[in-house]
Amino acid sequence: MAVNGATKPKSTLGEPVCLLQSDALLQYILETSVHPREPDSLKALREVSATHPWSTMATSAHAGQFLNMLLKLVNAKNTMEIGVFTGYSLLATALALPDDGKILAIDTDRVTYEMGLPIIEKAGVAHKIEFREDLAMPILDQMIADKKYHGTFDFIFVDADKDNYINYHKRIIDLVKVGGLIGYDNTLWLGSVVAPPDAPMKPHVQYYKDFVLEFNKALAVDSRIEICMLPLGDGMTLCRRIN
Repeated sequence: MAVNGATKPKSTLGEPVCLLQSDALLQYILETSVHPREPDSLKALREVSATHPWSTMATSAHAGQFLNMLLKLVNAKNTMEIGVFTGYSLLATALALPDDGKILAIDTDRVTYEMGLPIIEKAGVAHKIEFREDLAMPILDQMIADKKYHGTFDFIFVDADKDNYINYHKRIIDLVKVGGLIGYDNTLWLGSVVAPPDAPMKPHVQYYKDFVLEFNKALAVDSRIEICMLPLGDGMTLCRRIN
């Protein structure tokens, strides 16, 4: 999740939040199919991220593995990431793209991004990344105004401020190509989307819950996309633009 979003609690395994009810089951997934195949660079970045006070904002290792495979399956070449943090999902993306692939990475916090930058550089993929330290909305508005960017992105990943998800979607739907994909993280928001109205929850969870609920409803009726909501990490919704 991006630095200007809400933080997420860790599981008892020290991984970013996962909605699996069993830590033993998560441990099984990590030990069986994730950590043994995790590239050394991603492992190093995961370990660096764990030292940050907001380490739970990092993309989980199994979600990163999924994104990496997904991008290879669709032969993505031109991508965007809104919300970078230390760059785990960014590195997972960069490793999946061809050598001439490009990622426009947007976050308001360069300092946190630079925690992972030496690892990204050592992995030999920094040349694929254009990092912009800024709010995403002005950049998106500029790209919308300049019609040459319309329909040019193969994949866009959003892991940022939940109260702006609907505003991001209104813009990036025109930037992703027909047949391209958009991924939204945290769409199950700590399971709060099914919590009763009087359920006790932390103030930031309560605040963003309503935005996530409204966003999920909007995606469900958006005829321009096909959607698939995955119980991966804290919930991830994939959208495929169809018109």
